[in-house]
Amino acid sequence: MYRSKILLIAKGRKGALVAIIKGVKSDQIIKVLEKIPKRERNKVQEVTLDLAATMERIVTRSFPKAKLVSDRFHVQQLATDAVQQLRIEYRWQAIDQENLEIELARELDKEYVPDLLENGDTRKQLLERSRYLLFKDEGNWVPSQNHRAEILFRLYPDLETAYRLSRKLSHIFSSTKDKGVGFTKLAHWYNQVEQAGMKAFSSVRRTIQNHYLTILNYFDHRSTNASAESFNAKIKAFRATSRGVRDTTFFLFRLAKIYA
Repeated sequence: MYRSKILLIAKGRKGALVAIIKGVKSDQIIKVLEKIPKRERNKVQEVTLDLAATMERIVTRSFPKAKLVSDRFHVQQLATDAVQQLRIEYRWQAIDQENLEIELARELDKEYVPDLLENGDTRKQLLERSRYLLFKDEGNWVPSQNHRAEILFRLYPDLETAYRLSRKLSHIFSSTKDKGVGFTKLAHWYNQVEQAGMKAFSSVRRTIQNHYLTILNYFDHRSTNASAESFNAKIKAFRATSRGVRDTTFFLFRLAKIYA
């Protein structure tokens, strides 16, 4: 089975494969990329990348003229993860409470009857079944999700605050086309996160603080890592049609011939 870690470098909009490099160590990758003439590397104007410091070092050293752009979807994912983390914490609390009530009923030799909310969910079920609605905008909820969200946010106002912050960040990226406006909106959003004082959002806040210049570069051309993710999907599909990879060298050779 093919498990080696490799780095694939592709042209953004064209999706053409430029290089396949074994390993993910920055020094090793930089050394390989230096085989490309510097004159050619200096033509690269923009590189979208995830939030890893390793990738930033590789791009800075290998493509010195390129503007770095932090992928908006990686930033948004941190906010989404923060919302889900809070939901999961509340769910564990609900599970613990339910277990205590079951044990108490057993001690009293009574049948355990859970308290049901107005939509028929227990608290544990409410928190479990709310997972997918927290990924969506309010306008995309079906009636049952609207009802569930209303109950959820009434019982867990912190979760509503986290959800609103997450969706607001997504809307900033999706609707803002001017870098100056983007800077102002992100600054206001950052202040709101600080005022909320939510521990779950501390990673998001630090990430924006540490990467704000490359995050703001997104608003220049609204470039994302979508083409890279699409390329990954193509490779997975190609691998699936081959029913796995037994000969790694031949698999990479075929990738180069098809996608280069």
